[in-house]
Amino acid sequence: MGKDVIIACDFPSADETLRFLDRFTGKKPFVKIGMELFYAEGPSIVRRLKERGHRVFLDLKLHDIPNTVKKAMAVLSALDVDIVNCHASGTVRMMEAAREGLTRPDGSRPLLIAVTQLTSTDQEAMENDLLIKSPIQEVVAHYASNAKKAGLDGVVCSPLEAAKVHALCGADFLTVTPGIRFADGDVGDQKRVMTPAAAREIGSDYIVVGRPVTAAADPVEAYERCVREFVDR
Repeated sequence: MGKDVIIACDFPSADETLRFLDRFTGKKPFVKIGMELFYAEGPSIVRRLKERGHRVFLDLKLHDIPNTVKKAMAVLSALDVDIVNCHASGTVRMMEAAREGLTRPDGSRPLLIAVTQLTSTDQEAMENDLLIKSPIQEVVAHYASNAKKAGLDGVVCSPLEAAKVHALCGADFLTVTPGIRFADGDVGDQKRVMTPAAAREIGSDYIVVGRPVTAAADPVEAYERCVREFVDR
């Protein structure tokens, strides 16, 4: 499995998304569809991007009772996405139900990963808002261990935790890491961030890059810079 850069297409409409991707002449970047775009356009945006040749990470972060998540994942499995996710805080049983629902009758399924702690959450917020007093790296590691126990393929974590997750769960357990910023860029509302080159060194398998690419003056060059720093080094 090779490393790759996933562009977070956090746009409000299909038209804006497709105009953005049309700039990548001859390239078909791996893309992430999040809540904003999916809620605006529904399953059709997934189908359109797949028809255009893009791999798709459907980032809806399912978190509900196990039966509801299982039924929702069964619907999502028909979209032929490449990666889909749920929240690890939903418990091992919920993650098992997600995997069961996502698995098609022939045994195939998209990659299923679990969100550990959002990269906008820091230690202070976790303790004060969530009443979780353990160090954030321990919490992420525990959630990752639970995801592996549930039969998932990996987790979403900050690049700061990728090495620890691999050490605990194995080299083949995927780490998908948002919170990526260029060394000369603005961190925005992210708290736990890292450059593409540093994320590669620490062991991230996929990096998810949003505003540093989508808001760049030249998005194609910004994307290619990510690829140079993360994939081609």
